[in-house]
Amino acid sequence: MKNSIYILALAFVVVSCKENKKSVTSPTPLSIAEKIANANGFKHWKDISEIDFTFNVDRDSSHFERSWNWKPKTSDVTLISGKDTISYNRKSVDSLSLNADKGFINDKFWLLAPFQLVWDKGTTISEPSLEEAPISKQKLNKITLTYTSDGGYTPGDAYDFYYGDDFLVKEWIYRKGNSKEPSMITSWENYEDFNGLKIAKEHKKPEGNWKLYFSNIKVKFN
Repeated sequence: MKNSIYILALAFVVVSCKENKKSVTSPTPLSIAEKIANANGFKHWKDISEIDFTFNVDRDSSHFERSWNWKPKTSDVTLISGKDTISYNRKSVDSLSLNADKGFINDKFWLLAPFQLVWDKGTTISEPSLEEAPISKQKLNKITLTYTSDGGYTPGDAYDFYYGDDFLVKEWIYRKGNSKEPSMITSWENYEDFNGLKIAKEHKKPEGNWKLYFSNIKVKFN
């Protein structure tokens, strides 16, 4: 009788161990895109209700700017450029708001490109490699984001992201239509932390006569 109880108890322990092993699952490893997005505070995005920013470009002696108010949860966007103010909803872009939306997509991409790596669908992202960065000539990690040839305002474009071991982007190359030659090369610098959201506020060309930068950045949380 004692032997029977011992065997039953042993069988119960073995079954319990098997069940415990089945219930423990390893977390899915983060992709490089997710690691880059998270390094820039992507986990806080769900709590952001409103963003204000001014997109600036200085070229030689000329200056261009336009300001945006964006409510991501409702898709409401307001553009202020010169004396013009245009408000629209991104869910219902029409012929009157189309040009404004093209500008918004461009400016938002510069502002939050690390997030676009995980937001945008229909893209391919290369495996990471260690390569010489185009401006600093330092060895940095590199991935390439390529868009499909259909859909969007600039189909088929490619972006080479150069990032450090902290997964923050340091430089990038834009290649229009996935051309072999660079269409634009700029730095990513002057990062600022907005309550966990890290934004590179300045992008400069190596020639030194061009700078894209953001000012008047305000991030509101729920």
